[in-house]
Amino acid sequence: MTLLRQRMLHDMQIRNLADNTQKSYLLQVSSFARHFRRSPELLGPEEIRAWLVHLREERKLAPSSLGPTIGALRFLYRVTLKRPWSDEDFPLPKKPFRLPVVLSLEEITTFFESIASLKQRTILMTAYAAGLRVSEAVHLKVSDIDSQRMVIRVNQGKNRKDRYVMLSPRLLEILRLYWHDAHPREWLFPGDIPGHPITRSAVALACRIARRRSGIQKPITPHSLRHYVPFRVMSCSRVIARIPGQMRNAG
Repeated sequence: MTLLRQRMLHDMQIRNLADNTQKSYLLQVSSFARHFRRSPELLGPEEIRAWLVHLREERKLAPSSLGPTIGALRFLYRVTLKRPWSDEDFPLPKKPFRLPVVLSLEEITTFFESIASLKQRTILMTAYAAGLRVSEAVHLKVSDIDSQRMVIRVNQGKNRKDRYVMLSPRLLEILRLYWHDAHPREWLFPGDIPGHPITRSAVALACRIARRRSGIQKPITPHSLRHYVPFRVMSCSRVIARIPGQMRNAG
């Protein structure tokens, strides 16, 4: 590890940046340096501009995909190397505005009914009903479900912040049904490796399979589910209504 890379890593650790952010920033800076075959300390705004043009024109990256690159370079030069450069030295392309693809109530109900695994259905419905990121949903623990106060505790979410989200009565029914079937101990959704939670990739795979089974042509991802706010309560209610009564009332 070079001295500069080590300094940047220490700066990120001191500021408590998420592990994935640290890995992404180091990878972006490494790619930048390899392209010019020089240390980043010897490069400046002109090379940054040329690198961004290369990513857009040669590698055909979308404007939204350049965010991590610009964030990494800003951190390197402003924080680690303490260069007094402005935002103009790190030009951020304007993202095109697009209306989100929204599923109808029938579509979202059909999607959930297409998930064969109770655990996979429950974790995706939790992300959907509580508006959780998939990384937050997979790291839920049994103790995070507070049925007395009707809230879910999200530990170290985005920007490493703890927060509470509302727990709807309908979602609580689903979680109770799942708990009586699986009896999870520590992690609410345990993975295949003992002592570890389910992986994000496993949830994404279940989402793709369910979308294919449902026959829905619109894109559906764990991330997009949390944006379907208008239909959350209604669709959760309809899915639960189709579960046999003796199973809904368990617990």
